[in-house]
Amino acid sequence: MAAATAAPAAGGLVHLRPPQPAAPRLRASRALPLRSRRPGNQRRPRRRGVGRLFARSAAVEEAAYAEPEAALLEALLGVQGRGRAVAPRQLQEVESAVQALEALGGVPDPTSSSLIEGSWQLIFTTRPGTASPIQRTFVGVDSFRIFQEVYLRTDDPRVINVVRFSESVGDLKVEAEATIEDGKRILFRFDRAAFTFKFLPFKVPYPVPFRLLGDEAKGWLDTTYLSHAGNIRISRGNKGTTFVLQKSADARQILLSTISAGTGVEEVIGDFISRQNVAEFDLDILVGEWQLLWRSKTEGESWSSVASAGLKDFQIIKEDGQLKNSVSSFPGVNLSARGNICKTKNINTFSVSMNEGAVQVGGVQFPLNTKGEFVMEILYIDNKIRISRINQHLLVHLRVANAT
Repeated sequence: MAAATAAPAAGGLVHLRPPQPAAPRLRASRALPLRSRRPGNQRRPRRRGVGRLFARSAAVEEAAYAEPEAALLEALLGVQGRGRAVAPRQLQEVESAVQALEALGGVPDPTSSSLIEGSWQLIFTTRPGTASPIQRTFVGVDSFRIFQEVYLRTDDPRVINVVRFSESVGDLKVEAEATIEDGKRILFRFDRAAFTFKFLPFKVPYPVPFRLLGDEAKGWLDTTYLSHAGNIRISRGNKGTTFVLQKSADARQILLSTISAGTGVEEVIGDFISRQNVAEFDLDILVGEWQLLWRSKTEGESWSSVASAGLKDFQIIKEDGQLKNSVSSFPGVNLSARGNICKTKNINTFSVSMNEGAVQVGGVQFPLNTKGEFVMEILYIDNKIRISRINQHLLVHLRVANAT
């Protein structure tokens, strides 16, 4: 492998993925207003388990983030692979939020502040064509957790990039000597790396000859924004890469990351909603277009029942209660089911009645029997995430549009 292609990210991170803290407590920003029906706006007592609604994150009430920072975290919800898969509209929202924070400036001379010290979780990065193979290999893999450790106030200043494969397997650490050039820039040179596996009593050297790489092992990292609370950092590297890092993860980010990884989702959902506060709401909070991210599995369901219940792909809910489910199971083949949704007398449950459906193959459309009656129980909802139960399925949706 050529030296240039073997080099770690000279943009400041070896594009790695962040750790998941055991008890995330960051705010889930700017949830839609909920219409409480309780006298005096009193809260219901917190209840545990997946079978109850918790309509906004309890962490919302922690003033951990300024509004522009919360806007950035909100824009990042649903981004997969820390930027590997992002729609153009969402990427524009993220870039605008990043630029807004950089314009604010944050902490002056961040490299001189103790707030930059410590372990930072990588939650988003751009990936220009100049990114190294290590960056391309690790950053976009949701099953890996990636973070960066910054230690500038020691006798041996260092920037350490970490890929954590899992708590049971171990991690890869790539270390660099660090030097402060000015109030924003850190110069670094990678000099050592090793794998640490839980099942081995020794470290395994990472096979990259840093001393032979010359300038390919060097780079710089500018901190363009550091929050006054020390929990959000934006950095730009010498290869044009932008990094968004966080001291600890938003509970919703952890949920979406777990969904991307594909394991332990139900356990994370249960823990997530058990941390929320109860509220009651009306149909208007459901209005919009929703993309299904995950659902619990049940074997033997028919195609038409899946479309009718809205267990795949997209769902559109209008202000007048009209509802449309859309399923694209194969290229050129689309199933759709239409019906109505209305509030029931039970708290945060909705009655769904499907009355017509169709299957479209190419330019030809055929009627499909998708009639059915369902009860949708909302377990959690905000302006980005919806967790519900229907037909014994747990569903997680991402809102992709507020109005239809």
